[in-house]
Amino acid sequence: MTTNAIIARYAEVFLKRGRRAYFVRLLRDSLRRQVSGVGPFKVQDHHGFLLVVHGDAKGGVFPEFEVDEGLDAALKRTFGIVSYSPCQLVPREISIIDRAIHRIAVEDVKGATTFKVDSSRSDKDFPLNSMDLNRRLGAIVADVSGVRVRLKNPEVTVSCRIMSRFAALYVDVVRGHGGLPVGSAGRVALLLSGGIDSPVAGFLAMRRGCTVDAIHFEAAPYTTPQARAKVVDLARMLAAYEKNLRLKVVPFGAIQADLRDNAPGKLLVLLYRRFMIRIATRLAGELGALALVTGENLGQVASQTLENIAAIEAVSSLPVLRPLITWDKMETVALARSIGTYETSILPYDDCCSLFVPRHPETAAQADVLENVETGFDVEKMVTEAVAATETLEFWPTSKCEPSDP
Repeated sequence: MTTNAIIARYAEVFLKRGRRAYFVRLLRDSLRRQVSGVGPFKVQDHHGFLLVVHGDAKGGVFPEFEVDEGLDAALKRTFGIVSYSPCQLVPREISIIDRAIHRIAVEDVKGATTFKVDSSRSDKDFPLNSMDLNRRLGAIVADVSGVRVRLKNPEVTVSCRIMSRFAALYVDVVRGHGGLPVGSAGRVALLLSGGIDSPVAGFLAMRRGCTVDAIHFEAAPYTTPQARAKVVDLARMLAAYEKNLRLKVVPFGAIQADLRDNAPGKLLVLLYRRFMIRIATRLAGELGALALVTGENLGQVASQTLENIAAIEAVSSLPVLRPLITWDKMETVALARSIGTYETSILPYDDCCSLFVPRHPETAAQADVLENVETGFDVEKMVTEAVAATETLEFWPTSKCEPSDP
């Protein structure tokens, strides 16, 4: 089908009642930012959906364009878009609609086994109602294509949407990730490791409207430059979904070595994580973040029992969000593959999470026990020095991360 526009639908955004205009504006701005990065497109706001057209569209003339991989990826990177359809916009004159449907019957229906026509009117002044349009257009398609009508589960659905000035005709509905537009739920700080889970947690936080910055704990010189490069690549992939992303790289190797040499072995992982949370909380204040986000999953490793999670979180003055807390690992892997982070995450370069790990870690720690161990360290000095030595990198959107169908 010839394409001169794209209908982008949203669902949850529409339920925001008094704040609907605010959410739609954020969604429109986000979609405009994404599509303008891959071509000369502009976004128009219509009642209940957004319309993507060529930048040269004016006066009712809509230049044709191709929905290539770059444009498809840009639409799928726009959280809040639940689905989209490449369409043909034509004047809403019935004779013109008839001719357009004739072409669609030849190009998109002929050769199929079954079809139906699904019409709707956002403008009730149009002389034909939805049922009349279905019968009229369905008769044309059946006559031209020779394909039989099937109203339930047809192979092809030809849709006709009557708007105030134009009619939109389309056959494909492509799924998006839905959710809320990035920026609508506040800023969070993601604890980004080089593993599979934390990039997915960041993606899910973005999907719920959060603007994400990231904090990575680097254990150099005990880890390699490749481990750092892997995290940088993951941060760049996540940045593709929003305006920009700041990555704070914290030098953490010295703290880990100090704890390794002077603290009980079975408590090391919990002590590492308590220091990470303290440092991340301090850096979150610099970033303007209202919460921390981690890739923790209940019971996945020894440090993620309920007792240990509580003991770790006790040192945070901010909420700690865990989008993956009940997920099965295979669910996380599937989403990582879909959004394009998996192959980078599994590169064989260890990060601080796998450094100096005891053979038999504590699985049911108490916060007061950990606090007692920490009295042997100058915690405030260690945290302050790590924060002062933190490096900041900034990433702007690219087309590197191209998600597949969710």
